[in-house]
Amino acid sequence: MPISLAFSQAAENNREPIARILRDAFADVREVLEIGSGTGQHGVYFGQCLPHLIWRPSDLAQHLPDIRARLDAEAPANVLPPVALDVADHPWPVTSVDGVFSANAIHIMSWDHVLHMFRGIGEAVSARATVCLYGPFKYGGAFTTPSNAQFDGWLKQRDPVSGIRDFEAVDALAQAQGLRLVADHAMPANNQLLVWRRQ
Repeated sequence: MPISLAFSQAAENNREPIARILRDAFADVREVLEIGSGTGQHGVYFGQCLPHLIWRPSDLAQHLPDIRARLDAEAPANVLPPVALDVADHPWPVTSVDGVFSANAIHIMSWDHVLHMFRGIGEAVSARATVCLYGPFKYGGAFTTPSNAQFDGWLKQRDPVSGIRDFEAVDALAQAQGLRLVADHAMPANNQLLVWRRQ
């Protein structure tokens, strides 16, 4: 009987547009920490598309069984076993990576956890590193589309501490860790893919 794997349609929909950006952004990167790996679909796909990378998934401990099941079934050898990572628990169990990727995570965290996440990224990455963050953002305090405003309302109804974050506030956190924004890519479904570098 086939194993039933946890599945995200959003991860399936956005994986190829993201991969097109990551091929360039991570061209000189060796090891990527993925924060908030969810179902493991991105790790499997990006591991296949970017065979030069070592891809390390991570998530809260309760999500690791689902990730392990998918990796056991589908992952290539360059995708490592997932590690338990709560962004607010310092120090993180992963250090000296030269790449970080996270998709659709910071709008479901509290702002306090976003602060912890960037502190952890700053401690985990090497002197030269690339950080890529995918998801919806506000610019100048304004939503980019009415549908993102509706999505933000849904998020806050579900969890009052969550919500679509201001690009400028997130960029300030990155700058505080020595990361400089090098690209802001408009993506399908009213999302962005932000790329920072520490050099």
